[in-house]
Amino acid sequence: MRPIDVQNIGEELAIKWENGSETFIGWKQLRMACPCAGCVGEKDIMGNLYKGPEKPLVAESCQLKRIELVGGYALQPVWGDGHSAGLYSFEYLLKVAGTQKSCC
Repeated sequence: MRPIDVQNIGEELAIKWENGSETFIGWKQLRMACPCAGCVGEKDIMGNLYKGPEKPLVAESCQLKRIELVGGYALQPVWGDGHSAGLYSFEYLLKVAGTQKSCC
């Protein structure tokens, strides 16, 4: 399923999907679910997780500055602290929308 419209509304990302459904994801929830290697680490072929030191999040870390479409499969947020490495596939966005986390 692909989005047909993506907008920032208040402190939420609003996504209208091609089937007519809508998803609303809070910026803080979206940031805490960042799937990039810097945030969640990387696994080698043996399943060992490699991750750098935790970087503390500040208020700007959860402020969405803009969001860009990547190919036909993902959205890439750019955060107030400059972080922009996370690629959120459309499928992953639907999973994130079903969870609640807090940050900052």
